[in-house]
Amino acid sequence: MTVLDIEVGLTDEISEIRDTAHKFAEQIVRPTGVELDRLSDPADVITKGSPLWRCFDQYHELGFGALNYDESMQPQTKALIGCVVNEELAWGDVGLAISMGLSGFHQPWCLQSGDAELIERFCDSANPTIGCWALTEPDHGSDSVSFTESFFEDPDIKANCVAIQDGDGYLIRGQKAAWVSNGSIADIAVLFCTLDPSRGMSGGGVFLVPMDLPGVSRPRPLDKLGQRSLNQGEIFFDDVRVPASHMVLGPDVYSIGLETMLSHGNAGMAQLFVGLARAAFDFAHAYAKERRQGGVPIIEHQSVKSRLFKMFTKVEAARAIARRVAIFNSGGAPKIAHCIAAKTFVTNTAFEVASEAVQIFGGNGLSREYPVEKLLRDARASMIEDGCNEMLAIVGASRLD
Repeated sequence: MTVLDIEVGLTDEISEIRDTAHKFAEQIVRPTGVELDRLSDPADVITKGSPLWRCFDQYHELGFGALNYDESMQPQTKALIGCVVNEELAWGDVGLAISMGLSGFHQPWCLQSGDAELIERFCDSANPTIGCWALTEPDHGSDSVSFTESFFEDPDIKANCVAIQDGDGYLIRGQKAAWVSNGSIADIAVLFCTLDPSRGMSGGGVFLVPMDLPGVSRPRPLDKLGQRSLNQGEIFFDDVRVPASHMVLGPDVYSIGLETMLSHGNAGMAQLFVGLARAAFDFAHAYAKERRQGGVPIIEHQSVKSRLFKMFTKVEAARAIARRVAIFNSGGAPKIAHCIAAKTFVTNTAFEVASEAVQIFGGNGLSREYPVEKLLRDARASMIEDGCNEMLAIVGASRLD
């Protein structure tokens, strides 16, 4: 947190949660993210002795994993706490913030299924498990969430992962792409796949698939440019059998479920990347007061002052839209156009602010000795993940009518 931050509507309790999240982000999340980013082999990020697991353990010990499922809080209060925590943890390291936040993704789906075995195994707060959203496929990325477009119902477009009814259950076969966040470490997948190919991608279903079932395999994690602390990896399904109770949504409501999920996912991304943008500004602001050129700290140069103020303005605007959308969503059905506007605006802002931070650092900004080149790499991924911003804009525009 910087002296420039202002907060509106935070109670003493929420402020205390924010301070706890900030301390965790500063002391544990950020140094762990730096350490994991420097590992050359992404498999080392998730190995048994990795500091990744220390982050997960403390995340749950501090109670952050349980906040989303605390029914004692008013929805708007819960939404505001979620914004604050997401921003602080992503200020520390956005890859870890995504991974930890996504770890509980499966719980509401398990509860919705009504399957007692799934609920007992995967919704026990005393024994936290890790979930993932398995959506993207080798041949289908952002088109798989483009439910407003005509091709979404084209039966000639073939899926890479399908579910086939088999007696009183389903057989799942095919592949999910390497971009599944938490894919290599998840205990259970919330699998979005095709159930009725005659309806194209709109003929989908949502299944809960424990990752220890026979036929599930996961090769090495993805090696990538940024967010290297966020595990991502492909998943293969070789006639994996699940009972009918593991299907949560069928084709008749699949598009509605997908729209709702994308709305909440985009709103969450906006909250997270406010944190990265703020981190980039904080580093640049502090560096500008220390770095001397022309006999004075560079913050005394008008060009640097102007650049910093534009960065500051963008961060504040990003926070405003992210929180407004989150609080609105807490009151009922989300508005997809607003959620997409928040995601695209904030992620673009995060990349722009991180790039400006590199510019303020000058040559040092290109060095791995300094923190801002990592932020630039981490921010770059955000404009593609959870739907690339260009395709999301088309979906959002279709909901403006």
